[in-house]
Amino acid sequence: MRRRGASRVALAALLGVNLVLPGRSEPVAAAGFVEAYPVMAAAMRAAGPPYADWVADRRRFLLFDERGDGRAVEVLGDLAGADRIAVLVPGVGSTLADFDRGLGGVARRAPAVQAGQLYREVRAADPAARVAVLAWLGYDPPDGVLTAAGDVSARRGAAGLAALLRELASRRPGAAITLVGHSYGALVVSLAAVDAPAQVTDVVSLGGIGAGVQRADEVPGGRRFWAAEAATDWIRRVPPVRLPGVGFGRRPGDPAFGARPLPVTGVAGHDGYLAPGSATLLAVAAVVLGVDPVGDPR
Repeated sequence: MRRRGASRVALAALLGVNLVLPGRSEPVAAAGFVEAYPVMAAAMRAAGPPYADWVADRRRFLLFDERGDGRAVEVLGDLAGADRIAVLVPGVGSTLADFDRGLGGVARRAPAVQAGQLYREVRAADPAARVAVLAWLGYDPPDGVLTAAGDVSARRGAAGLAALLRELASRRPGAAITLVGHSYGALVVSLAAVDAPAQVTDVVSLGGIGAGVQRADEVPGGRRFWAAEAATDWIRRVPPVRLPGVGFGRRPGDPAFGARPLPVTGVAGHDGYLAPGSATLLAVAAVVLGVDPVGDPR
């Protein structure tokens, strides 16, 4: 993405004081299916480095869009033949520029890195599994904490994600889909799950800010709702406020929410849930494979 210098700094300053300039008002359309790979590859080659390099590395994308803060949906694994599909949605501050390197240059925050870690863990747990993991930056997350106080971005993102889920369910009707949301992304996946097809069996919140409902059993469709919230995660200090346009009520990690708890041993801070060696990474991989984290198959 081309740098915009002083103008981008000025925009960031405006966002920092919650003066949000008009953005895309429309939901992101369905990213499509594997037929999109060559189309997105051509667009990435035309965009030049670093995106052309991603194509050279044979990475596959359902969506690539440089405009604004950018959009990208990367696929790891064989989506066309997958029986298990996980869709990972990042949270506040995520942009195309940080898709690979991570917010602030911290790799563990990068959607591509987190999706790769989850994919490798699933394959390690079951090498024969027909699985695909999608790193879904298909929406415009809030740019900072102040602009994340409401759910406007989450609802737009959920509409785009729901369209993709319908596409996946149509193309892979026998597949089980797990939605994994980190931080503000947990709100996106929870909202998308409300009208999701039956193929969406599980919703996972990692350090989630909210879910759009006050209890896990309010999510329709009988979907299993899982949550991980580490003791060192600053999200625990966010009060469970829910007022018109501000706040999201109970966090999914609050025991009163009633989510199925995931282990958090080895998780440090807000961004370590999918780090190698964490108990949460192992547990999420088990959920994707349709196995209860304590070892009971479903």
